Order: sequence, then C-alpha cells, then structure tokens
Amino acid sequence: MKRLNFTLDNSTVDLLGELAEKFYDGNKSQTVRAALESLASHQGHDGWVITGYTPLRVNHHVNCHTCGTEQDEGKVLFKPVFERGNSPKAIQHIPSEEWVECPSCVEKA
Repeated sequence: MKRLNFTLDNSTVDLLGELAEKFYDGNKSQTVRAALESLASHQGHDGWVITGYTPLRVNHHVNCHTCGTEQDEGKVLFKPVFERGNSPKAIQHIPSEEWVECPSCVEKA
C-alpha cells in the first residue's frame, strides 16, 4: 500500500464521502479505486461498456443477468445501454442474450 497526498475541492470530498457510504461501507479508498476502474474501462475500450440503463416492463419470466434471481412478468427491470468501443470487431461481440438487471443490481452497479 502506498500513501498519496493530493488535494480535493469541497464538493469532490462530499461526493467521495457520499459514494463511499452508499456503495462501499464508508471505504473511500475502495470508492476511488472503483471510480478509476470505471474511467479506465471507458477510455479507449475496444469492446462494449454499459453507459446506463433504461427501464423495461417484462412480459414474461426472466432472470436478472447479475444475481440470477427470477423476475416475474409485469415487473419493471432495467436493460443496459451499451457504448461501442474502437475495435473493428465490436459489432460481432455485442452481447446477444436477453440482458436485464433487477433494481437491486442496478443500484449496486
């Protein structure tokens, strides 16, 4: 482990604290790591990354892509919105399976 010394403005400190509490049990180091990993995945990526989610009312039973829980017909779930990377083969590699996320998994993402 290495200690870094840098200065953040007040609004960034507040945001870091808020995100750390909400997603990482107050662990600010883990929060910064997740933010950096997310940024890195979006910079010059070759394949596909999820840039957001759109709500979708399902008309059949389906399983959440992340946790696998069965979701009933009529529930509002979330379908990922993908952003294409730079690879000329990206079109061939977009996920083709039905991909929906339950509200709990979207909140954690």
